[in-house]
Amino acid sequence: MPIYKYKPLLFTTTMRSPERLKDFLTVLGEYDGQVLTNEIVERVAKALIKKGLYKPIKVSQTVKNKWKNEIELSKEETERVFNKNPQSHKEAGFDKGWPSRFDTWFKIAKELGFVWYWQNEKVEFSESGKMLLDKAKPENEIMVFANSFSKYQRHNPFRRVLNKNIPLILLIQTIQLLNKDQDFNNAGISKLEIPLLLCWKDNNAESLYQEIKTLRNKYGYSPSNEIILELCYDLLDETKRDNNSIIGDYPDDFIRKMRLTGLISLRGGGRFIDLNTKELAAIDYIVKNYSLYPDLTTEKDFFDYISKVDANLVSTLSVYKAPAIITSKELDKWVKYYGWEIIKTEMLNLVQKKSSKDEILKVIDQPLRLEFLTSLAILKRLPNVSVKPNFISDDEGLPTSFASGGKPDIECLENKDTILVEVTLLTGTQQHIRESFSIRRHLEDYIVRGIKAYSVFISPQAFIDTRRYAEFIKTDGIEVRILDIDKFVYNLEEKTTLNEATL
Repeated sequence: MPIYKYKPLLFTTTMRSPERLKDFLTVLGEYDGQVLTNEIVERVAKALIKKGLYKPIKVSQTVKNKWKNEIELSKEETERVFNKNPQSHKEAGFDKGWPSRFDTWFKIAKELGFVWYWQNEKVEFSESGKMLLDKAKPENEIMVFANSFSKYQRHNPFRRVLNKNIPLILLIQTIQLLNKDQDFNNAGISKLEIPLLLCWKDNNAESLYQEIKTLRNKYGYSPSNEIILELCYDLLDETKRDNNSIIGDYPDDFIRKMRLTGLISLRGGGRFIDLNTKELAAIDYIVKNYSLYPDLTTEKDFFDYISKVDANLVSTLSVYKAPAIITSKELDKWVKYYGWEIIKTEMLNLVQKKSSKDEILKVIDQPLRLEFLTSLAILKRLPNVSVKPNFISDDEGLPTSFASGGKPDIECLENKDTILVEVTLLTGTQQHIRESFSIRRHLEDYIVRGIKAYSVFISPQAFIDTRRYAEFIKTDGIEVRILDIDKFVYNLEEKTTLNEATL
């Protein structure tokens, strides 16, 4: 019999980014409905290596450079990397080596109900998994994660833990109790208090609220790490663990995951986690319908439960009815909040793939962060330009998802010119494949309506095919200006109009 313990919550160490998860699932999606043999495992592994999604250690400098520049490996290079990096990994129910590595990659996707697989069984993508991979509807991401995390139980057959709660609902109910308490600031739960929730044993939000109330009465909103760790270890069946993980990495991962639902907002410069008031209907529905949950004992039963899309839940989300796009007032607030040097540094950090230290920005996925920062940068340096980002936002104006299909990333109006600003962190062949044609479509939608417009495409480094395509479509009267992020940032410092800054 397995030994179950009370443990802190960490969803995964391998799939921190939803974009990375979707890229992995896109590769596996080619084998939907096929039996997962070792041969298919090898094909999937080689496809991930070829695209640089999985990067083994023993590789040449040439391969490293291709991965760095997001250029796909040749068939020969892929075979060589695969053969030079045999895996010694072993997961229960999977052969040692690449089959076990496969399970490590995709286990979180199975646990969240996106794809069912087992060695020598059919790979089966669920309705929610297929929704997640619909590239024409990026807003599906919010619907899918809200659906999954509303049902996600700590004590599920995929995890050997004694903790029994639904983390999202425990978070919601604890915040609701804290916000009703007149002694507090109606800003939700402090990030410093999140470790307690991650270690909490049951679904009793009242008890957790009382624990936090006692903590605040003794230490205010700034308890020491030692105090938090002492409380956490009182809840756990272990006395030693990486303290920095409990205090830092685990809460950061949890906040990122909960924000994928669109239900959670950041307050107080990222120090507090609160409920997104734009989604109160969905929050009420979730608490009413999912606070009590079935005790499912097999992985397949749990998968079938969590993977089923609740159409009633989805229909309560604002993204389903009319995407909650950032208002000019919300945008102005962040333009005032962040100084130019911070905006500039954060944009250049994205070029260099450096992590953000900012408590707010670091929990926004990097591609979305670039859209947000680019909007702030234009308005910060050129306040006379009308800037309208199309990303979906929470009630603080912080991005939660990309624009719905068919819309440019950012629409700008300067004098009589409409400028469509499109941004990406892709740099290699995928940059041209994923971006060039959609940029043209977005621009053509304006031109056919008689609107004078041109596009600006901003990335860390433009791929040569992207530049060639932009030159090619000039003959059709379509203007797409290509700029690297650093060039765009420095232009904004020197020029007085967006037209000049994008030449």
